[in-house]
Amino acid sequence: MLDLNGKSILITGGTGSFGKKFVETIIHRFPAIKRLVIYSRDELKQYEMAQQFPHSKHNFIRYFIGDVRDAERFKRACEGIDIIVHAAALKQVPAAEYNPMECIKTNIFGAENVINAALDSGVKKVVALSTDKAAAPINLYGATKLCSDKLFVAANNIRGFKDLFFSVVRYGNVIGSRGSVVPFFIDKRKEGVLPITHPQMTRFNISLEEGVDLVLYAIEHAWGGEIFVPKIPSYKITDVAKAIGPNCKQEIVGIRPGEKLHEEMITETDSLYTVELDKYYVITPTTPTWKTSDFIEKFKGKMVEPGFKYNSGTNTEFLTVDAIRNEIKKHVDKNFSA
Repeated sequence: MLDLNGKSILITGGTGSFGKKFVETIIHRFPAIKRLVIYSRDELKQYEMAQQFPHSKHNFIRYFIGDVRDAERFKRACEGIDIIVHAAALKQVPAAEYNPMECIKTNIFGAENVINAALDSGVKKVVALSTDKAAAPINLYGATKLCSDKLFVAANNIRGFKDLFFSVVRYGNVIGSRGSVVPFFIDKRKEGVLPITHPQMTRFNISLEEGVDLVLYAIEHAWGGEIFVPKIPSYKITDVAKAIGPNCKQEIVGIRPGEKLHEEMITETDSLYTVELDKYYVITPTTPTWKTSDFIEKFKGKMVEPGFKYNSGTNTEFLTVDAIRNEIKKHVDKNFSA
């Protein structure tokens, strides 16, 4: 049973959608946590978050202004930290295509800075957030996140005898998060037209709460080097449009540069190293520091069939239009109505 009371946790990108939900969850489940450090670049967002979680009520929270690109500043922030959750990233696909080196500096060099700081600071666990776009990437953002994943997995090979484990969680689009299609469609429906990139397009769907639970699962159970992938439903982009604007016209505008028709979280090649658990898949490291057979026995898992792929278009579970509406009411806007 995971117990983070008495622990010190640092979350990079802590003022983002995930960071806020993670902090909210930690405060609720582990009221005796020792320290919770919010590490991010934007002082305005930190100020606004401090109004939501005031120091007078939560005196274990610390707000650190800093960038994961700044190795010295980040190392200083890691002093006394037990667990790092790495959520900071540049993730807008068009912006990454237009500003490639900025994306590389944050998503790859920043990941290396997190790894080095953890190795030098007595940290025990590091969990890095990834994306479905890191599997067989076709855009720069996905490619940088694949590089990041590889860095965190390989970091277990250089930890020596340190009591330190690096792992990764990979999941799909978070419903209602900044930049996602749901708030975009809700805003656009007043115009009576919803832009559809492709009528066959599908995406995986996960809630912020499920994303936080996945990270907490990795913190508790990681042996080092795993990529944890949740079993989650898909949706058709046209069904999202129907759920939000049933009377709106759907206008096909074409797939944007760097965009896939369907997203993939486990490739056919990954299947050779993938273990299936009850709620998750686990892509085990190709050069593990432990035996996969021991992992399977411990967690009562099984290897997936060779050639298995986890793709949003061929997924066995899809959200219906009504189910999408319920997800929006539950996770985005309780007052939502179509």
